[in-house]
Amino acid sequence: MGVAGSGKTTFGQHLATALGWSYAEGDSFHPAANLAKMANGVPLADADRWPWLEAIACWIRAETAAGRSGVVACSALKRAYRDRLRAAWPALRLVMLDVERDELRRRLHARAGHFFPEALLESQLATLEPPHADEHPIVVRPGDANEAVDRVAAILRAGAAP
Repeated sequence: MGVAGSGKTTFGQHLATALGWSYAEGDSFHPAANLAKMANGVPLADADRWPWLEAIACWIRAETAAGRSGVVACSALKRAYRDRLRAAWPALRLVMLDVERDELRRRLHARAGHFFPEALLESQLATLEPPHADEHPIVVRPGDANEAVDRVAAILRAGAAP
């Protein structure tokens, strides 16, 4: 989880590969109207996000019902959003990618061909409710990113709290 530009897709794909788990890109669950809104510089409202979160929750339920574990890259900016996903699977673990604002801006500015414009970063930062201790998040900062996949994979394999 994290705001745009934090590296969710890259980290999530690497983590899923390291664990041998399924991977889903959260952006692929957005309806076309959400993607168009963001591409036009309009932040999503909660009403836009609930169907998207439910689609991700359905993926989580399907994976667990099939006996598979998975990684999904998803912003999950608010506690209520994470609670909705956790309702699909109470043992859900959060990995928060915590990146400084200036680095996020740099990454978004350099990212070509993506629907999410740099101008929406501030709205995501304003919406972000960092996870609390009772959510048992695993927090990864850019400095740890290279070793973090192995560290996070070990935590998840062990099923241990961070």
